[in-house]
Amino acid sequence: MQTTTSGGRMLWDLPTRIFHWALAVSFAGAYVLSEADEARGFHVMFGYTVLGLVAFRLVWGFIGSRASRFASFAYSPLAALGYLRDLARGRARDYAGHNPAGSWAIYGIIVLAMATGITGWLNLHGVGGEEAFEEVHEAFANAWLALVVLHVAGVVVSSLAHRRNLAASMVTGRVPEAVVERAAGAARGPGPEVTTRSRWALGSALAVAVIGFWTWAATTAGSPLLAGVAGEHGQASTPYADHEDHEDD
Repeated sequence: MQTTTSGGRMLWDLPTRIFHWALAVSFAGAYVLSEADEARGFHVMFGYTVLGLVAFRLVWGFIGSRASRFASFAYSPLAALGYLRDLARGRARDYAGHNPAGSWAIYGIIVLAMATGITGWLNLHGVGGEEAFEEVHEAFANAWLALVVLHVAGVVVSSLAHRRNLAASMVTGRVPEAVVERAAGAARGPGPEVTTRSRWALGSALAVAVIGFWTWAATTAGSPLLAGVAGEHGQASTPYADHEDHEDD
């Protein structure tokens, strides 16, 4: 399989790549810790991170680089089904950006991430009554997990079909030159675009914002964002709570 860890044309800008992997880590962290009472503060902080990342992506989908804009992968359901049919027959077109099926997975992940985060916040603050949104929150989280599994499976299958590592492209931002040129000459799909300094600056700012948010939470116990988070024994369970307990000893 051809990889894109070196060479090729830059397509995915840094902000998009940071969003992608930060969202993956945040979802994984929140899901793994969802049943751990002693780590509920971390679960909530991951949830806030998800909401912040989704807010950024909604804006970036309109003002970001060409391949990152929603307009570049606004395919119809029929186009998605056609791509899956062609993929099963071994003749699917290799898209430089998101393919039609992948585009629907991206839209679905964004919607489910937003729904999971909002219902988590409502449940945390007892809106509508104690635990009124707990089951809805869990349902959205499980639906998100199912879609992630399908998305990863699709990436693996498409990578094998097109003989290039799609996941590596979301790390390096680069895709093979020939693929980009075909997309640029086709009726649909983003053309080549070189990453600018402004996008690198914004990508770095996004990374610093996420790291700064967690640093602030660790040094202030997350107040007031974690107000109402209670551990197994009714005490505040925050990313910094254990450290404070040790200091009291």
